[in-house]
Amino acid sequence: QVQLVESGGGSVQAGGSLRLSCAASGSIFSIYTMGWYRQAPGKQRELVATTASYGSTNYADSVKGRFTITRDNAKNTVYLRMNSLKLEDTAVYYCYCNSRVDPGAAITSSWGQGTQVTVSS
Repeated sequence: QVQLVESGGGSVQAGGSLRLSCAASGSIFSIYTMGWYRQAPGKQRELVATTASYGSTNYADSVKGRFTITRDNAKNTVYLRMNSLKLEDTAVYYCYCNSRVDPGAAITSSWGQGTQVTVSS
């Protein structure tokens, strides 16, 4: 019922910055939590940051102080500003959201296709 499209990934040198964007579209009554996960080669997918509809945020310890998650509810869009990037930040970054199509529907999770972030020395 919802489609997520990420953008903003690319290659950057260590210490640089990138901003990822994720726009939700489709059949949406309300979006609740939105966030970002990442998966490096040979490793398990891990939580990066989340934000609730009322504005609270949560970050993985590894990115606290460097990454900032924000959202624009009017545009159904979530952003991830990544500063002071490190080699270990290299991964495919996936957007997700929890939403429902109408007040009587179950809340479901949706995932984007992912966008590659590569940090080099």
